[in-house]
Amino acid sequence: MEIIKDFYKMLKERKKWWLVPVVIALFLIGALIFLSSGSAVAPFIYTLF
Repeated sequence: MEIIKDFYKMLKERKKWWLVPVVIALFLIGALIFLSSGSAVAPFIYTLF
């Protein structure tokens, strides 16, 4: 949780709010790959990329 707090402080001090959508998109893509790696729908998700 300390990393999230530090990231928020950096965004607030340096006014880099454009990084928020980038980080959210990367997190969602990573979560999709992680959750689908051991399931039966993995071949269908990999065809999206």
